Amino acid sequence: MRVQRLVAALLVALVAGCGPAVAATDDRVPSFRPAPPRPYAVGVRHFVVDPDGSRPLPVTVWYPAEPAAPPHATTPATARVTAAPAGGEAASGPTGSGTTARPDAPVAAGRFPVVVYSHGLHSLPDLHAPLTTRWAAAGFVVVAPTYPRTNLRARDFTRADVRNQPADGWRLIRHLVRLDARPGDPLAGHLAVDRFAAAGHSAGGFTTAGMFTSGHSRRLRAGIVIAGGGLAGSFAGPVAPLLFVHGGADPIVPESVGRAAYARSVGPAAFLGLPGQGHGEYLTPDRPGFAQVLAATTDFLRWTLYDDRRARDRLRADAVVPGVTTLTTRALPVGR
Repeated sequence: MRVQRLVAALLVALVAGCGPAVAATDDRVPSFRPAPPRPYAVGVRHFVVDPDGSRPLPVTVWYPAEPAAPPHATTPATARVTAAPAGGEAASGPTGSGTTARPDAPVAAGRFPVVVYSHGLHSLPDLHAPLTTRWAAAGFVVVAPTYPRTNLRARDFTRADVRNQPADGWRLIRHLVRLDARPGDPLAGHLAVDRFAAAGHSAGGFTTAGMFTSGHSRRLRAGIVIAGGGLAGSFAGPVAPLLFVHGGADPIVPESVGRAAYARSVGPAAFLGLPGQGHGEYLTPDRPGFAQVLAATTDFLRWTLYDDRRARDRLRADAVVPGVTTLTTRALPVGR
């Protein structure tokens, strides 16, 4: 019954957002420094946005870090970094859980694009670390809020609060823009504050879609909706490329909801399908489809946030394995 109520609530949200979208026509991505040729070590830190406000927002941040000193002179630090290399293959750590993130490790030199990652109902940012740490190793700062009323430990849990989460996402983006200019903060000067993407799973996918409303800031350049769909007002301009990921046998949010959102979206878009799969087992390392989801999302982020056209062109080859995944695209000139 709980599952049925969830599906009904999300379908209502989708139907409420079926109005026409108005979007800008310029979807060009200005040139940026080249995408990293090799993976980074990963650091992790935590902070709270508006700790004394009505909606305090705890945030987990994974980021490219300087490598740790090797324990032995013959062991390079980079040997312990596990991520999607430039070719798009998925590597796994000793336990299959992804890159080991070091708390408060020094941030690597340079500025890095930012991905706002939204968890689903009854979830937490750390439960998505197998994906988010690998994105950080690939050269992205991944910031994951713990939403106040839908997280696993919420004392006043309510799924209806999903409609308020896109505003939380934008509140976090504004905080990060200020943080980048704050003297003394470890991330200051390391955030490419004109290059954000939003991504999320399940209710976090709906949250992500809800951030792309009419008149949204051009700082938000791309979105990844995993096992989600649209909220009221989603997919309006400015145009931003979108990637949808969905299991074909998802019992929580049916694949048809994700495909309807893909059809409504404006501008370049792709739909990565996983036939026969459910609500998110493909986000677990060593499960069928994980390598393709990791490779496709990393390629997509490298293209949209680093202007890496080679990553865009190899997206299809990295994403599609017969019998495991399918890929549909619109106005997205990926390789054949």
